[in-house]
Amino acid sequence: MIKNHAKSIEEEIKNLRKTIHMNPELGGEEFQTQALIIDYLAKIGVDEIRKSADTGVVGIIYGSSEGLCVGLRADIDALPIDELNEVEYKSKVPGKMHACGHDAHTAILLGAANVFCKMRPFFNGTIKLFFQPAEESFGGAKRMIEEGCLENPHVDYIIGLHVDNSIETGHVLYKYGVMQAMSSGLQIKVKGKGCHAAHPETGVDAIIIASKIIDGLQTIVSRNLSAFDPAVITIGKIQGGTVSNAVAEEVVMNGTIRTLSEEVTAHISKRVNDLVTNIARAYGGSAEVAIRPGYIPLINNDEVVTLFKGLAEGFLGKDNVHDKVYPSLGVEDFAYFAKARPSCFWNLGIANKEKGITAPGHNGNFDVDHDSLYYGVVLQTLTALELLKK
Repeated sequence: MIKNHAKSIEEEIKNLRKTIHMNPELGGEEFQTQALIIDYLAKIGVDEIRKSADTGVVGIIYGSSEGLCVGLRADIDALPIDELNEVEYKSKVPGKMHACGHDAHTAILLGAANVFCKMRPFFNGTIKLFFQPAEESFGGAKRMIEEGCLENPHVDYIIGLHVDNSIETGHVLYKYGVMQAMSSGLQIKVKGKGCHAAHPETGVDAIIIASKIIDGLQTIVSRNLSAFDPAVITIGKIQGGTVSNAVAEEVVMNGTIRTLSEEVTAHISKRVNDLVTNIARAYGGSAEVAIRPGYIPLINNDEVVTLFKGLAEGFLGKDNVHDKVYPSLGVEDFAYFAKARPSCFWNLGIANKEKGITAPGHNGNFDVDHDSLYYGVVLQTLTALELLKK
């Protein structure tokens, strides 16, 4: 029944994805996307619809009688990237593009909502739909939770997905335990003493100090952590000096720290502070370190993953359901939902080499094989309805 319902709206869901793709909005600006979501949910008969976190949406669908409550989440924001694809549904907004598949996530959840509405007489409990803004920027998940989206009614389980261009349409990835990393923003300000380039002995070169700090930071991962604790420290931006014939007085560096646990992040943060301040002091300067906490690690619940895995194997076949052996050091703010409730976050294959759909996310050539949307709708619906039976 679920597969038949999903197949009957397949073209509708593909068109929804195309419409959303043509009209991308950045985090905190998703008003047009929000309006589209609200209009569609109202059209298909969702019982309750309300705004959340300014540009997000929460929808509620009641089954035939009381029971558990399962939430499903889709992020809805786009990226500040120019689209390079020449397709009929190309972004109409210069400098903005759905280059990470959030348009597909939104279309899939709208499709699942449609199927849930058709199946009201056949399930007990409640379905909650979370259309979340700002995953790519300041994070909407935590704000939606703080505004009470997991209560009234109380949510018992949550499921979410992300499209994955590393696997073909019809395939999925699951992961027990930690699936995505946590990330912290890092800023280092190095203070030296400016002077004429002809007389460097009269100053303190902040650029020299910065270069030594960059070298030193990489020894934290290689010498202060176990080989079984994955971590990445990246300096991605450096600004220093004002003219070519003067020793730089100040350098500002910005980067990230990525790990799979809060404990490792705390250890790295302490080592960064110690290393940076001591290197700067050794070269006659000083330095300030600011570490800004970002998203927490995304940790799946084993019980919910096992349920999803079994349903996926029954639907797609065991050969098309793959264990994601290693977690990603990318971040995902579904992590806040997963911390609050038992959850499963999984990856949906959207690549199609025959159609030339192979570009990675956050790339101007990124695209989604529209045939993959059907699989997303079916698996999200199957998993949610099975969780309601627990």
